Amino acid sequence: MTHDYITDGAEIYRRSFAMIRAESDLARFSPDEERVAVRMIHSAGEVDLAKDIVFSPGAATAAQSALRAGAPILVDTNMVASGVTRTRLPADNEVVCLLRDPQVADLARRIGNTRTAAAVELWGERIDGAVVAFGNAPTALFHLLELLHDSPWRPAVVLGMPVGFIGAAESKEALIENDLGLEHIVVRGRRGGSAITCGALNALASTQE
Repeated sequence: MTHDYITDGAEIYRRSFAMIRAESDLARFSPDEERVAVRMIHSAGEVDLAKDIVFSPGAATAAQSALRAGAPILVDTNMVASGVTRTRLPADNEVVCLLRDPQVADLARRIGNTRTAAAVELWGERIDGAVVAFGNAPTALFHLLELLHDSPWRPAVVLGMPVGFIGAAESKEALIENDLGLEHIVVRGRRGGSAITCGALNALASTQE
């Protein structure tokens, strides 16, 4: 038995992005933001995601400039790290996830938080000027915001896209409402996850669709 389906990868992408643009309300996005939003929608398979995507005014430009300048990408989980397409990175940027660092378990117990939050604490000064992305762990995003209040470091941009029912929506609203001047890209509500986060990162890394 054979099935009639498209086998050309480039054509699949072309048709998918054309369909997304036809079916999504993208009017409020700038051209750079639209390209990122389309990738995020493609990763989610849900055109109504567009209504929940929030860009701070300079976020897309800040992320693209930082990546071109060689900034590292700091991520909350290995799933996000694995989804970054290295060939799209403009400066062979380092992708960092410290969740497997041997210090994490003890540090998590010491600070009374999750392992993902402890891994964020280990980022240290690498945070300064970095592109930071959260796709899974609200506790990690909350902890970053807490750390930055007592630190001179500032990331170039924070992608806040943790998925879940406990703390996810709240952590993203805290990022949107931050009083630190942080540039941010957020998916409001419970939706998010590694795939959407990687879609955003891969779009920011290259102008090639």
